[in-house]
Amino acid sequence: MSRVLVGAGGRVGEEVQVEQGPTGPAQFWRGQTRYVVGELLDSWLETAPWWQPDPAGRGASADLVATRQVWRVEASRAGRSRMSFAGVFDLSWEPTAGQWLLVRAHD
Repeated sequence: MSRVLVGAGGRVGEEVQVEQGPTGPAQFWRGQTRYVVGELLDSWLETAPWWQPDPAGRGASADLVATRQVWRVEASRAGRSRMSFAGVFDLSWEPTAGQWLLVRAHD
């Protein structure tokens, strides 16, 4: 089961800070908590959801054909052993906004 995270203004995704490694995200910060990526599970491209309004509330997004890269990672909280599993997360780079989002957390 997975949860889609909702950020400010009802937009899908929570803004996070990401440090990239050679193949994708190496670690990320969600609030004051740092997560270390143990394994990159998958990555893909998604197009913007056409049915959602853009951040300015002007109806459908002007970037309907814009794509975003999504990485599914297995990550644990920093400072804990690898045996202390934190979860599987989907991180997305939003090129039009120039920011990283945590879009899904998997149970």
